[in-house]
Amino acid sequence: MQYKPLILITNDDGITAPGLRALIKIMNKIGEVVVVAPDSPQSGMGHAITVDNVLTCNPITIDEGPQLEYSCSGTAADCVKIAVNEILNRKPDLCVSGINHGSNSSINIIYSGTMSAAIEAGIKGIPAIGFSLLDFKWHANFKPSEEYVKNITLNALLHGIPESIVLNVNIPNLKEEEIKGVKICRQANGYWKEDFDKRKSPYGKEYYWLSGEFVNKDKGQDTDVYALENGYVAVVPVQFDMTAHHMIQKLNSWEL
Repeated sequence: MQYKPLILITNDDGITAPGLRALIKIMNKIGEVVVVAPDSPQSGMGHAITVDNVLTCNPITIDEGPQLEYSCSGTAADCVKIAVNEILNRKPDLCVSGINHGSNSSINIIYSGTMSAAIEAGIKGIPAIGFSLLDFKWHANFKPSEEYVKNITLNALLHGIPESIVLNVNIPNLKEEEIKGVKICRQANGYWKEDFDKRKSPYGKEYYWLSGEFVNKDKGQDTDVYALENGYVAVVPVQFDMTAHHMIQKLNSWEL
C-alpha cells in the first residue's frame, strides 16, 4: 500500500473559516489529514499560548471527508501543541496553516497566528508552511490559490524543509490567469503606523479602536511585498532563531 503522508492542518481564523475548509480539500488529495483548529477566531494573537485557563479540544464534523477534525478552545499555537502531544499517534510529515484571510507578508508575520502555528510546528521539528491570501473577506475566493498551495506542498514533501525553517507563502488576490507565478523572496522591511480612534461610550467611558496603515520602507525588488504587488505568489523561508549573529562581535567589545 502506498504511504500517505500525515498532514496536520490548523489556522487562526477558526475551524469554520472558508480558508481552512479550502486547505482541507487540497490536503485530502495529498495525504492523511488531521485538523486541529481554534473554535473561534484568533487572528492577531501571534504566538500566544494558554497558560491561565484550561484547554478543551473536542472532535467535530464540519464537512464530509476522510479528515479527522478537532475544535480547540485555545490559540493557533495551542492547537499545534495539543495536536502533537495529545491527538496524533505519530509525528506529522507536514503541518500546514491557513489559508489565512489576509496578508502575512513583511512585519505581519510577527502578529500572525497563522504563521505562529507554523513556527510552533517548526520548533517541534515538523516541516511547516503558512498559507495566506491577500483578501480579508470571509467569503474570499480561494480557487485561484489551489494549484499553488498544492504544488508548494508537494515540493515541500518531496524535497523537505530544513530543520528550524518554515515557509511563509502569500498569494495575491487575483484571478487565476492573472497570477504570474512564484517568487522566492526575503521579508520586506515594513511596519504599521498605528492610529487609535478614541471614542466615548454612552456611559462616558473612553475606549479605543486600533487602526493604521502599512508603511513599506523597502524598495528592493526581491521582497515579498514587491512580488505580491507585481502579481506573484511570494515564498519566504523563515527562521525562528532570532539571534542577531552579526551583533555578537560588537557586543563583545563592550566593557561589560
